[in-house]
Amino acid sequence: MRMPRLPEWRPLRWGGPAALAAGAVLCVLGWYGVSGERSAERQLPYLASGTVPGAALLVVGAVWIAAAARTPAAPGPAAREPDAGGGEGGGAVRPSSDAPPVRVPRGTLAHRPDCPLVAGRPEAVPVGGARLRPCPVCEPDPRDGDRPPGDASAGGAAAPGAGSP
Repeated sequence: MRMPRLPEWRPLRWGGPAALAAGAVLCVLGWYGVSGERSAERQLPYLASGTVPGAALLVVGAVWIAAAARTPAAPGPAAREPDAGGGEGGGAVRPSSDAPPVRVPRGTLAHRPDCPLVAGRPEAVPVGGARLRPCPVCEPDPRDGDRPPGDASAGGAAAPGAGSP
């Protein structure tokens, strides 16, 4: 079962420029108000209500724009699925293995043996009949846990009692 990917946080896309624009407007209005007053006591309200929040919005907008630039665009459905032809693809490579899934002791996730989270860990053991959630990184086939060790067929028979909670 494929786990749905989280959507990109949309305020990063439009919130950064909006915060930058609002911050610039507040800074200009605060500067204009301060420039018309001679004493520091009368300039303080303009600094507190315009210039300081405007500078904060400028920083927030810049951070959001930088975060949006670092966040990759969500790939289309064609990029998420492996190529049928087996050619070189531009999408992320998902670990694959015909071996039964494994887990670490006291773990709650079932992993493919070549999953980067368990690869090379000597304490990884076969899942067996344990009912574990699939790893969101390697997304093992839920039917893999029902196969006996060494059976590479994808449609193995369900273990007795596998349907009960």
